[in-house]
Amino acid sequence: MVMEAPERGALMLIRVIASALIGWAIVDIALYCALCKHKNVPIEILPCALKSISGVLGFVFLIRAKSIAQWVSDKLDE
Repeated sequence: MVMEAPERGALMLIRVIASALIGWAIVDIALYCALCKHKNVPIEILPCALKSISGVLGFVFLIRAKSIAQWVSDKLDE
């Protein structure tokens, strides 16, 4: 199946957004850990879990990128 230009563009957009979400989660967790080490307080699980939600969403976007890109392309065609 050959993808047309709008579908390829939508797929690239979804991949960039997913990568940004994953990167954001990694940086957010790393900064939280660095701040906890600097203040000499223990790293708690709940803040790390909440900060990792965007990373999980990014991985879901990467896994389902083709179907999400198709949906975005269809919405833009309307």
